[in-house]
Amino acid sequence: MTKSSVTISLVEAARGGPFILWEGLEAGCKTAKDLGFDAVEVFSLGPEQVDSDELEKLLGDYELSLAAVGTGAGMVKHGLSLTSTCSEERAKAKEFIKQIIEMGGRFGAGAILGSMQGRWGGELSKEDALKLLAEGCAELGEYAKQFNVPFIYEHLNRYETNLCNTVAESAALLNTLGDDHNVVILADLFHMNIEEVDVASGLRDGQGLIGHIHFVDSNRKPVGLGHMDFDAISATIKEIGYDGYISAEALPYPGEYEAAKQTIESYNKYFG
Repeated sequence: MTKSSVTISLVEAARGGPFILWEGLEAGCKTAKDLGFDAVEVFSLGPEQVDSDELEKLLGDYELSLAAVGTGAGMVKHGLSLTSTCSEERAKAKEFIKQIIEMGGRFGAGAILGSMQGRWGGELSKEDALKLLAEGCAELGEYAKQFNVPFIYEHLNRYETNLCNTVAESAALLNTLGDDHNVVILADLFHMNIEEVDVASGLRDGQGLIGHIHFVDSNRKPVGLGHMDFDAISATIKEIGYDGYISAEALPYPGEYEAAKQTIESYNKYFG
């Protein structure tokens, strides 16, 4: 059975981005609890911004789980990526992500690799960039094993990366890691709407490999405020046997509370 989640951003510099709740951990957890979400997903500047003891208390007080933690601030704040042509920069990127893995691992939550995957170009060929990406994912997936959580790889649309843009391309990447890898695919429905010929077919391409889903409509607004066919999408999510988090990473439109409310109502409509 799937579980509902809503995103909380602690990164003020990213305000206006596709995260629903922005007023801190406690306010976000209270809203999530009041509306009936099962979990929250947290995007922070890094582990130093999150007091893990405070987070543990908030999750307990509001009867929530931690669905996942984001690593994007490693790119936004530090300009780090796993495909940098500088080995020292790649090492810094891995160390930053390992700290995020540790932070989320305490709560049974995987860390998401999105923008920190970087891109190819200039002196870096696509083939070499994908090798660096695979190497990084394999190492980080192995590191996450000690916390009994997966490492979560999110392919992005063509305007945000030129490495993997579809579920099939992500699956091909994971298939180069060997049978014992600990990496799963994050299927973000906004990115899929841009890149897949058919979102439902794309989800089928990831059967058995998808470990997280970002629940969002075609225009990056909450589900129900765009044009995607969620009858078909939800049916396919059930068809492939997905039972993880359905997490709302969407714009806070028209406001935070309204966006969260729209999301949980849509979640209950399609998965309740």
